[in-house]
Amino acid sequence: MAKKLFVGNLSWSIGDTELEETFAQFGAIDEAVVIKERGTDRSKGFGFVTFAEEDAADTAIEEMDGKEVDGRPINVNEARPMQPRE
Repeated sequence: MAKKLFVGNLSWSIGDTELEETFAQFGAIDEAVVIKERGTDRSKGFGFVTFAEEDAADTAIEEMDGKEVDGRPINVNEARPMQPRE
């Protein structure tokens, strides 16, 4: 079963491809997306990685949370559903 991870504190220079390459060592990835500003197309400094298998995602959390990537310690945890805005 697929599992989606939140990846925060990303360097501004990391794009979708680099994000996928960073996590590919842990297993098959369905999707890797860096979230960008509307209009400017600049990274917001976070993204999401969806793994095909839960075990691979759990290993990625254990191995990558707090690890330095492109000069910044990243935050990695299970993604939570977006809360509705008021």
